[in-house]
Amino acid sequence: MVLGISSFTYGWSIGAVSNEISKPMSETDLVKMTRMFDLQCLQIGDNLPLHTFSDDRLQSFRSLIQEHKIRLEVGARKLTAENLQRYIELAEFFQAPLLRFIIDGDHYEPDIHIIKSLLKDFLPELQKRNLILGIENHDRLKAKELALLMESVNSHNVGICLDCVNSIGAGEGLEYVTTLLAPFTVNLHIKDFKAERLPHKMGFTITGTEVGNGLCNIAMLMEKLQPYNRCQSAVLEQWVPPAELLSTTIEKEQTWAAQGIQYLKHLPYFKK
Repeated sequence: MVLGISSFTYGWSIGAVSNEISKPMSETDLVKMTRMFDLQCLQIGDNLPLHTFSDDRLQSFRSLIQEHKIRLEVGARKLTAENLQRYIELAEFFQAPLLRFIIDGDHYEPDIHIIKSLLKDFLPELQKRNLILGIENHDRLKAKELALLMESVNSHNVGICLDCVNSIGAGEGLEYVTTLLAPFTVNLHIKDFKAERLPHKMGFTITGTEVGNGLCNIAMLMEKLQPYNRCQSAVLEQWVPPAELLSTTIEKEQTWAAQGIQYLKHLPYFKK
């Protein structure tokens, strides 16, 4: 399994969660970080949407990726026929082996039958281009629904992008979700989290923390994924709680990223 970073490793630094940042990280900066960490994989998510790039910017980015021999994975959200076709073409442009999609978008939450029909319609395109589509578990659909969707589509070209935390939003725990979705997992989003009881004892908050310091059981994840041998890559994502100053938040994000990659590289699960 190849280890990498994502544009969601740097959610605050990219600026998608705040428009206050004066000089957001760019795709070029992400390539620099990938090389600095001595990694070979970079996933660009919907917080740096490739379809908004000019032709010149796309060409420059592709040249940079090719120059440094980086495995680029493309990501998007809002799984419509138009968006899927657009990003299949972008994935081919970058020779990306993986296209990760979040199903939902603004004012768009299709039911499972629409999703299944759409995926089946696009199977010939995915097969022709030797492209794997990874559907991310987010916080609306249950793991069982996603597993049944994968069984129905029944294609090596369609799988699950397994996020370690998202399904908490659907009321489901990591071990249960992984048990159901491991057979279909083609990409892993590693991010750590903690649950803290509120001072009044009437509930919990779920927040991000540095990888290795929270509740994400990476050993369990790998044990469940290993028998199926479908997961190609794992990328570090982060939920960094904001500090009072945006500059302080960004510093913390950068520190967590460096520490997180260092921690993950010392685990035995990833290609050196």
